[in-house]
Amino acid sequence: MFTPTPVIVSAETQKSEIVMSELSERTASGSLPAAANAEAEATKLNQGALEFMIGAQKMMLEELVFLGDEMLERTQTEMHLFTEFVTKMASAHSVNDIKTTCQDCSQHQLDFFRRDSERLFRHGERMIAATSNLISGRSLN
Repeated sequence: MFTPTPVIVSAETQKSEIVMSELSERTASGSLPAAANAEAEATKLNQGALEFMIGAQKMMLEELVFLGDEMLERTQTEMHLFTEFVTKMASAHSVNDIKTTCQDCSQHQLDFFRRDSERLFRHGERMIAATSNLISGRSLN
C-alpha cells in the first residue's frame, strides 16, 4: 500500500514563497526601480572613487615636480651664496674685513632661510586646500 508523506509547511517557507512571488510579479510587470537606482548609485560611487584616485595621483606627481624644482633652486642659491662668501673672504685683508664678511654672509643666509620658509609655508597652505578639495569631491583647480 502507498502511504503519502506528510508535507510540512513552515512559516519561513511561506515567507520565501511570498517574496519570490512578489519578485516574479515585479519582473513580469517590468518595474524594478530599486535595481536601476542601485546601479546608478554604484556608478556614481565608482566615478567618485575614480576621480579621487586620479586627483591623488595628480597631486603626488605635482609634489614630486615641486620637490625637484625646490631642490634644484635651493642648490643653486646655496652655491651662489658660497661663491660670494669665498670671493669676499679672498678679498679680505684684515680681521675686521673677515668679521664684516662673516656677518654679511650670515645675514644673507638668514634671509635666504626666511624666504625659503615662507615659500614652503605658502606651498603647505596650497596643499592643504587642494587636499581638502580632493576629499570633498571638488576640482583640484
